[in-house]
Amino acid sequence: MSLKIFEYGQEFPLESGKKLPNIQIAYHTYGELNADKSNVIWVCHALTANSDVFDWWPGLFGEEELFNDKEYFIVCANVLGSHYGSTNPLSINPETSEPYYLDFPQFTIRDIIHGHDLLAAHLGITEINTLIGGSLGGQQVLEWAASKTIKIHNLIAIGTNAFFSPWGIAFNESQRLALTADPSFYEKRPDAGLNGLKAARSMALISYRTYNAYGVTQVESDHDKTDQYKASSYQSYQGDKLVKRFNALSYWYLTKAMDSHHLGRSRGAVEEVLHGIQGINTLVIGIPSDVLFPPQEQEFIAKNIPNAEYYELHSFFGHDGFLIETKTLTQVIGNFLAKYNSKAEQLNLIQENE
Repeated sequence: MSLKIFEYGQEFPLESGKKLPNIQIAYHTYGELNADKSNVIWVCHALTANSDVFDWWPGLFGEEELFNDKEYFIVCANVLGSHYGSTNPLSINPETSEPYYLDFPQFTIRDIIHGHDLLAAHLGITEINTLIGGSLGGQQVLEWAASKTIKIHNLIAIGTNAFFSPWGIAFNESQRLALTADPSFYEKRPDAGLNGLKAARSMALISYRTYNAYGVTQVESDHDKTDQYKASSYQSYQGDKLVKRFNALSYWYLTKAMDSHHLGRSRGAVEEVLHGIQGINTLVIGIPSDVLFPPQEQEFIAKNIPNAEYYELHSFFGHDGFLIETKTLTQVIGNFLAKYNSKAEQLNLIQENE
């Protein structure tokens, strides 16, 4: 379960027409690939997560959880542009022998999926039993299904959308304004823009949580207080946490990639693209309290993918509920997979007896 690195070693074309001389993709695997390669669970992570899904999605993934390393071969790849091992703005540009910094080319969700395809081929994976992701991870899940570059049996998209909304882009642009307001953001050094990153994370957190959550977790007991509020220190604390583990340039590029998400680009109407995701058992999960990805976006996905199921996950925590409400997710996803696995087993028995 240690971090692994896949070195592609060839030119990597981007959707923009630009190219990276080569790329590397960091990833984790758990368990063993079975003989017929039918037990693959592929997890697509969200904005600032890494590839160690057992670490950041406990309760759903783990040795004793629904998705475990005894039954499944679980793969999680660190996305292009993230600094957790994959090629990113702080990687060395072989043409200059210096980090890319802001010379790193912009990339899209489709470029991230291209990287996933290369890693899947490297691992000998020709089909995915279950493809799952939330938020930016859900965008990857839908893009991969729409791309039709690998066989997928079960698809689970949580708190995501078929195209990123103007609302979401506005949130991301506000964060990028915070990044670029930090004068050091443009300096060629690994710790550039960290004050801006702290502010950006504080903005983002408001879109991940809810009014009611703050009203309970950050409420003041001292009504005479006129400064140093819990909510203030909480925002600062969360900003500092991200600064200690991430970098401003990766954050800037990844928010741009999220903005780029649109299943209809160069394909046609989004409804038609979703309708073309056929033959895949699909579960779409929305969270009514989600401000960033409101449930009507998930309802739209479920309505247009043939025979997709829709479930509303009621959570006090808003968008972050997909990382927190793992007990409910285990039950809902477990029932979903059990139903289709049972049908598959019955079909196999019929075919064997014919």
